[in-house]
Amino acid sequence: MRAVWRTARAAVRRRRLQTLVIGLVTMVSTVAMVLALGLVDAASAPFDKAFAKQRGPHLISVFDPAEVSEARLARAARQPGVEAAAGPFQQATVELPRDAMNFGLGSNLTVVGRPGPGGPVGRVDLWAGRWATRPGEIVVNRQSEWTDDDLGKRIEVPSGPDLTIVGFAFDLSRTADAWVAPAQMTVLRPSATQMLFRFEDASTDNRLRAQLAAVTDSLPKDALTGTRSYLALKDQIGGSARAYAPYLLAFGLLGILVAVLIVANVVSGAVISGFRHIGILKALGFTPGQVLAVYLTMICVPAILGCALGTGIGNLVAGLFFDFVFTGPEAGVFHGSVGIAPRVNALALLGMPVVCILAALAPGLRAHRLSAARAISTGGAPRAGRALGIQRRLAGDGLLPRSVSLGMGLPFARPGRSALTLAAVVLGVTTVTFATGLATTMTRFGDAGRDAYQVTVYASNYKNGKEVRPEHSDLELQALLRSLPGAIEVTARADADVRMAGSDQQVWFEGRRGDEIRLDDVLTDGRWVHRTGEVVASSAFLRHHDLRVGDRVRLEKGERRQTLTVVGAIMNTNARLVATNWATLTRLAPQEEPLAYHVKLRDGADPAAYVRAAKAADPGINPTPVGPNSVTQTIVGSATALTLLLTVVAALGVFNTVVLNTQDRRRDLGMLKSIGMTPRQVTVMTMTSMAVLGAIGSVVGIPLGVAGHHMVVPRMADAVDIDLPSYMMDVWQLPALAALALAGLVTALLGAFIPARRAARLTVAQVLHNE
Repeated sequence: MRAVWRTARAAVRRRRLQTLVIGLVTMVSTVAMVLALGLVDAASAPFDKAFAKQRGPHLISVFDPAEVSEARLARAARQPGVEAAAGPFQQATVELPRDAMNFGLGSNLTVVGRPGPGGPVGRVDLWAGRWATRPGEIVVNRQSEWTDDDLGKRIEVPSGPDLTIVGFAFDLSRTADAWVAPAQMTVLRPSATQMLFRFEDASTDNRLRAQLAAVTDSLPKDALTGTRSYLALKDQIGGSARAYAPYLLAFGLLGILVAVLIVANVVSGAVISGFRHIGILKALGFTPGQVLAVYLTMICVPAILGCALGTGIGNLVAGLFFDFVFTGPEAGVFHGSVGIAPRVNALALLGMPVVCILAALAPGLRAHRLSAARAISTGGAPRAGRALGIQRRLAGDGLLPRSVSLGMGLPFARPGRSALTLAAVVLGVTTVTFATGLATTMTRFGDAGRDAYQVTVYASNYKNGKEVRPEHSDLELQALLRSLPGAIEVTARADADVRMAGSDQQVWFEGRRGDEIRLDDVLTDGRWVHRTGEVVASSAFLRHHDLRVGDRVRLEKGERRQTLTVVGAIMNTNARLVATNWATLTRLAPQEEPLAYHVKLRDGADPAAYVRAAKAADPGINPTPVGPNSVTQTIVGSATALTLLLTVVAALGVFNTVVLNTQDRRRDLGMLKSIGMTPRQVTVMTMTSMAVLGAIGSVVGIPLGVAGHHMVVPRMADAVDIDLPSYMMDVWQLPALAALALAGLVTALLGAFIPARRAARLTVAQVLHNE
């Protein structure tokens, strides 16, 4: 084995270019795969771990106490298929005054009467204070935004006595916003009964519905008023990660394919150019297995180094990338548990070298089969050009310069090598095409509606830790903002926390008043609100509640209820968002006041100057210019970086092929130069040979890239429950396709230029030195 290692190490030193190419392509592929597989794993693994620890409910079911008694619910929970159940618990919706929002609470609070945090289902993690055991006490469901100093503070409840915060707890399943002792519930006037179920088979929504139907079959028809599945929660928490995973997986797979092709090309070229070397090794006593081991080791060294480096870089990038991806109200579940799992690193460290070895195996077996005599005789004998007939046909009509006709025939001299190089170019063009489409779609997504307003003015400000309210009233403030220099439209926005009737699910009910109530929304279906009683909802909201445009939804806030018609769907990832005009909002929440004002400026106006003018006009407001879309920047930036790396790798593959071709055809180059071919003609001939592959690569690669775009981007949108309008997907206009048609040609020419120039500078004596 020592002789094998020494020979392989010498081969690595001789082929520095090939070693660099293999190391680079495995590094790029490994980085993309580590991030993609890490995201896929992190999208579910931390949730599953926390959910299992809390014995989270597969279904949270809400029942009408007027239709079914608690005793009857307890009996129904003992049906076959129910693994465990908790409850019945009384549930009340408590409307809080606006000041309560200083505690981080919404205006509506779901409060459940529960004797303790434990139980067979839905265990609650009490992380500060103690459980509420007496009337007048409350435990708040929060994992963050609270400190121990907040214990003992009081929450004013208009419909009952004030409640003292005695503890903070975290419930991943969000079964309630807060808990009180069961004895407290009578004063809070409960309107629902909550049951928590775990089922023996909870793998799909269909199975959950079927098992719930078996439980409720014996109950009155209208007893069940609402349910929430753990699958929907899991999908919501991991949705942002799954949005990034498809395109990272696409780049990772493209990188692996490029790695396979380049490794096969390198080993094939090494075997062909090293026939004499193989024969000498076998003549010296190397067995066929040892010769094969030399070539596999030659590949393993850069592959392992590139893979190890790529895994390290992937883990470093993941630390920053995952912090950005896992944001939002439930992100706390991932705190301390999000990162690249050891199994992902192990798969990358072992998998990529195995892929490279398998790619090298087929050409390596050729060296394994050759006898010493045949290898030595083949290595020293001149090889007939397979491209001669094609070159003669191209030159026969006299339409092409001789250097061009010779160059166009060269790829046919080594059809296997040319096919591998062509495949690498095709994948390079596919990558550029896919990335261009992805960047265009994401740019349009990020820019959608961003010209609707340039400044958001919040109707409160904080100075020295204290809230400062505006000096002007609502209508006065809206008029003031419209009068400032540069403003042409001002829209007021208020948000109210309401609920779907008969359910514990919160709805973010947004009302708008002013010049342009559509704001930055992009309509994907239906129309905008025209009259009172109509709403538009986010596509995520419609998906989560199985609603469509034209359906009616019943919302409630306190004692007020409204049945509203969904007339449009908007492109938004917020699964709680329902938007309407001001008249509809004030029917349900008449006390709500604007939280923010959105200001559109005339073309050429300076947002920073408007912000300064607004601050000077009223110190109680907080104007903020609209910033860039960070999600779009992240996806476009990472896609661009990966595309550049893979394009460079594809160009290096072409570079390697031209180097190998030049070495193989040194005799032919010497003969051509001896009969008068100039260095310029040699350069043209060599680059033409690769230009042919580049042109074919563009023709094949562009459709593959377009197909990849149409396959990956919709999956990214589905992961965050949004529908993309058609103009965001229709990115392939004629100018874009014409520019992409040059991608393969440019890649091939860039890779061929340097070795072509080196071949052109060779003298006849240098070329024929070894003959």
